[in-house]
Amino acid sequence: MTTTLRVVLDQLVAPTDPDLAMASRELTRALIAAAPRGCEVAAVVPSAGEEALAEVRTLEGIAGVEASPIPRRELSTALSLGLPSGLGGGMLHSPTLFAPLVRHDRVHNHEQTVVTIWDLTPWTHPERVSKASVAWHRAMLKRAEKHADAVVVPLHAMAEELAERTKLRGRIRVIAGAAPAGFAEPRDAVGRRRTLGVPEGAVVVDGAGLSAGELGEVLATLDREVPEAPVVVLDAPSDADSSPGSVVSLSALDAADRAAALASASVVVAPQATPAYGWRTLEALVLAVPVVAAASATNRELASDGGAVVEGGADALGASVAILLASDADRTRAATLAADRGRGFSWRESGDRVWQLHADL
Repeated sequence: MTTTLRVVLDQLVAPTDPDLAMASRELTRALIAAAPRGCEVAAVVPSAGEEALAEVRTLEGIAGVEASPIPRRELSTALSLGLPSGLGGGMLHSPTLFAPLVRHDRVHNHEQTVVTIWDLTPWTHPERVSKASVAWHRAMLKRAEKHADAVVVPLHAMAEELAERTKLRGRIRVIAGAAPAGFAEPRDAVGRRRTLGVPEGAVVVDGAGLSAGELGEVLATLDREVPEAPVVVLDAPSDADSSPGSVVSLSALDAADRAAALASASVVVAPQATPAYGWRTLEALVLAVPVVAAASATNRELASDGGAVVEGGADALGASVAILLASDADRTRAATLAADRGRGFSWRESGDRVWQLHADL
């Protein structure tokens, strides 16, 4: 008898977040590779056209693709209300909160539902997220409290935050994510940087999760502390000044362009203090780029010994960058530590741990 793990892959047919789409794809590949004897992985998706389903079907080793009769937008509403979705049944794993969180029988019917949360901002800093998104995430978390067999988060710091805010407690599991498979500086990196307008040796600022005001403070202190250093911002907030001074602002880059932009950086600055998984920080570590991050529980855990985590806001970040750029020896040491830390993340390990979680359930 074959046991099927059904994985919700809405982000591959109707992506709303490139990082979540990447995580869904890479985790599914890892689950297929790590499947125990007698087990297989199938995809579960919203209603979509053949073109949208093509990427799911090209996942090597996928046992099948089951489609709900409901398109993603309507399905999202149905899930938040606990209405029939066409996704439920069996052993279900979702790399996001997008899942049928309804009553099921784990003991007699061997049904399981496990979901993942990568970002707690909708609960801790709702003013930074659209009202519709906040409402949906809060509704889904309430449903998870009632019906999820486990909720996965990527960091222990996020697990502690979630445990304080919910009744999940013993159902929370920590399974980290990783950079995209094969994430490395591409062979044509110089040409890509030229096309993007990315200077060699730039200070790269991760703008995700920042307000326009916070990003402005970081850019101002960098201009003061390291005025000669070119600055590149990845994923700046939509309402930020698009071109303060000589700053290059980039968004929605694919993995190859991000790798090209990050690989030549002298340092990556992560100013976010919100409880979210730092994908750009992780990618910088994998590429052995020194990281300077704002002090927070999530940044301390993610960067660990691989980066400098500094207290004191934007001014302290700028001062730390200036110290790092003033010493080739310090930068070399920081790059070595970053590379060591980056090697600690693996989608294959994540896949193994997800299978073990379902086995434990």
